[in-house]
Amino acid sequence: MYDNQQQPEQGPLAGFTVGVTAARRADELGALLQRRGAAVLHAPALRIVPLADDGELLAATKELIDQAPDVVVATTAIGFRGWVEAADGWGLGEDLLARLRGVELLARGPKVKGAIRAAGLTEEWSPTSESMAEVLDRLLEEGVDGRRIAVQLHGEPLPGFVEALREGGAEVVGVPVYRWMPPEDIAPVDRLLDATITRGLDAVTFTSAPAAASLLSRAEERGLLPELLLALHHDVLPACVGPVTALPLQARGIDTVQPERFRLGPLVQLLCQELPTRARTLPVAGHRVEIRGHAVMVDGALRPVPPAGMSLLRALSRRPGWVVARSELLRALPGAGRDEHAVETAMARLRTALGAPKLIQTVVKRGYRLALDPVAESKYADV
Repeated sequence: MYDNQQQPEQGPLAGFTVGVTAARRADELGALLQRRGAAVLHAPALRIVPLADDGELLAATKELIDQAPDVVVATTAIGFRGWVEAADGWGLGEDLLARLRGVELLARGPKVKGAIRAAGLTEEWSPTSESMAEVLDRLLEEGVDGRRIAVQLHGEPLPGFVEALREGGAEVVGVPVYRWMPPEDIAPVDRLLDATITRGLDAVTFTSAPAAASLLSRAEERGLLPELLLALHHDVLPACVGPVTALPLQARGIDTVQPERFRLGPLVQLLCQELPTRARTLPVAGHRVEIRGHAVMVDGALRPVPPAGMSLLRALSRRPGWVVARSELLRALPGAGRDEHAVETAMARLRTALGAPKLIQTVVKRGYRLALDPVAESKYADV
């Protein structure tokens, strides 16, 4: 796990904290997010079993070499390359490639096509949508009864795919190219879970369905699943690289956002569009105040704010222009106890952090209020 608070001061994601659950390419995703200003909390929800150590892949490879399939479905580029490399390591590389040259080879998308061609092979067909549903439709239209079909499994669930082929009369051979396992160190996942539930994150990214399933499973083990689902429903944005990755979350009734192109770059661009629109923006004391996850933009300048100050500011912003009592603000402070002096201390630090003390007014013997500009008073009167 890493928690990088040294993000650039400006950028579309400045002031937001994003969770990264990826095991593979996590550094690349984290760097893309940080370059756009985000703070990143990394907790790999899974680990990958090395290919050469996986006896199941060796057994499946030998079976396919000995008994030719009619069709091979390649689902991921990294998986296909890894399969060929593992076969080479076992002394079976040439035999595998020779076998694949004589079968109907289907590629799920352009990256897989590239891996197939790099191995000296040629795919027969690939869907424009990168969708396994389209691959399934093609196979069923061709007819699968009595056909032997090898499917490169890639750690993610293929809901209904194998079952539909078998119901159509096909013999399906699974090729487990790499397998996901729980992380050896669960502590980072627990920290990410806690940060999600306490709204310390603004978004959580998922680049594989097993990572999403793993996070849900860990929350269930800890008795925190209802709290996690509530956070993802309302406050923490779940962002998935594509529809297959989103399936475990959707099964729990969680709506996700996904880029049109199922890649890391578009995923980050989507967050750059989505998160700023979710920030609360108010005209206060002649300033434009935008309340982000762990910071505030005041007239376009990023102002990092301590967690206690953010809690107070959010409580004030829920009723902008209205007086909020010290007792209510005390309840908003995490672990503040019963001493209202904690509110005064946190408020003083908040004002210092904002760099514009007049944004928050003290109302003697009553509490505090955001100094909402008069022109906005009527707009927010019933908030």
